[in-house]
Amino acid sequence: MADQYGSDFITIVDEDGTEFELEVLSTLEYDGNTYMAVIPAGESLEELELEVSILKSIEEDGEPILCAIEDEEELRAVYDLIMDSLYEEEDEE
Repeated sequence: MADQYGSDFITIVDEDGTEFELEVLSTLEYDGNTYMAVIPAGESLEELELEVSILKSIEEDGEPILCAIEDEEELRAVYDLIMDSLYEEEDEE
């Protein structure tokens, strides 16, 4: 489905003010939260050897921010769901 509409890209800024452009591979709503599987823009999964980052969207001071998932159980559950979704999309092609 992503091929129909093109890829989604986001730019994030770290605490040092450095900007990073990321390609969003998948977005998932789970347990009331939004998660994104991302890779650096311009990279392919083959080049990264399947190194996908999963970020959680939270609200801070009324603004959405993306952060790393620190809880191992939460990360494992979200990772499994996102990978299942990505492989499902790949099989449909």
